[in-house]
Amino acid sequence: MKSLHRYDLYGWSSFNKERNIDFNSIAWIRPNGNILIDPLSLSSHDYEHLNSLGGVRWIVITNSDHVRAAKEIAHVTGAQIAAPAAEQSHFPIECDRWLCDHEELVPGLRAIELHGSKTPGELALLLEQTTLITGDLVRAHKAGSLMILPNDKLSNREQAVASVQRLAQLSDIEAVLVGDGWSVFRDGGLALKELVATL
Repeated sequence: MKSLHRYDLYGWSSFNKERNIDFNSIAWIRPNGNILIDPLSLSSHDYEHLNSLGGVRWIVITNSDHVRAAKEIAHVTGAQIAAPAAEQSHFPIECDRWLCDHEELVPGLRAIELHGSKTPGELALLLEQTTLITGDLVRAHKAGSLMILPNDKLSNREQAVASVQRLAQLSDIEAVLVGDGWSVFRDGGLALKELVATL
């Protein structure tokens, strides 16, 4: 796993040939149990690294299209799985907890429910007020700028735009870590406002 912009955050990626971008996963290393977000498969090296950092307590899945290797990793590590409450009735794997808007999985990690994306109730995650972690709706196919899903992938463009506007109103966002594409490690709040201006 690669060190990110904070000492307690790591990431790993897999290149998607169809979209020409990386798919990304995040590990938040914390004293009371580590958390993985939208985890892709881990190499043996990454498993060893993760175990040396204390293993996994929770896996958070931002939407049903980002299940990825969550079930496999939970089986290996004993981690519990959390996912969007709005997808509970049709989620493809069993989960231990369903997250609603404004709910904290653990202190410092708050769920923000988004609307109008590919799946109902997709989650963004706000980490200690300064790092925003997104799944599908907000992404970046080009370094240095954010974008949203194409119109033909959105269930409701008006709701999607309103959700992004809500994210852009968050104060103190330094970084935006995207599930798909290039993350923004500096001036994340400005990048969100610039995205809104293009919608």
